[in-house]
Amino acid sequence: MSGRDIDESSENVLSDWSDRRDAELADPDDEAAAADDGAQAPAWGTSSGELPIDTETEDAEALAIAEPEPQPEPAPESEPFEPEPLEPGGSPIYVELSHEHAAGDLHIPDGYAVLEGEAEGGRRAVGVVVSRFNGKVTTQLLDRALEELAAADVRQETITIMVVPGAFELPLAATALAKTRRFACIVALGCIIRGDTPHFDYVASEAASGLQLAALETGVPVSFGVLTLDRVEQAEPRIEKGAEAVRSALEMADLFSQLRAAAAR
Repeated sequence: MSGRDIDESSENVLSDWSDRRDAELADPDDEAAAADDGAQAPAWGTSSGELPIDTETEDAEALAIAEPEPQPEPAPESEPFEPEPLEPGGSPIYVELSHEHAAGDLHIPDGYAVLEGEAEGGRRAVGVVVSRFNGKVTTQLLDRALEELAAADVRQETITIMVVPGAFELPLAATALAKTRRFACIVALGCIIRGDTPHFDYVASEAASGLQLAALETGVPVSFGVLTLDRVEQAEPRIEKGAEAVRSALEMADLFSQLRAAAAR
């Protein structure tokens, strides 16, 4: 739009306003005469054929458009889940969601030659390797293992206990004991608790694979009595692992004894 167009528009607006002002100041008798002739002055800003504007309705609509719609309040940020305490001031409740064992016994069909060992000590010598690290837990594992050895009639003088710094050293100690050929089986006991670094994963993996390798290289049964825990509170219900490791080792030793006897026939 040019400057001339703007000036002309301004002049038209001023002219309309001037006409309206003149009409308001006109003589009332002239207005009556105009009404008798049926001529009605148009409202300012409208043509002569349009209906008068309902200002109340127009103002209400304008306010409705101008007023912003209420915005929904933002949802509060969710707080991290924390287990509820057992009682006010008590310890959190932790729920175990998985089971470690499936109930039921192994069934073997009749008609097959079966070799199966028993967890009996007799005159067998047993080597026990136990880690010093997390000693509060490994001491309980060792106590439970010795109780089970005594229950299986393994004499105290035939038991040798080798102490190592941690679970990472268990495989080397188990291998050394097995290579002496003085022991029918080896029981490995240890405890590894998860921390804030990947250290747990490396130690647990190497301990498990190393103990398995010790058994494979020497042919002497090596049982796995190492606890791998997320929290130290998980140790208490798993101390029986020491006794389970003893039973596994004695059963494998008896099984290998039967195998050698069967092969010699």
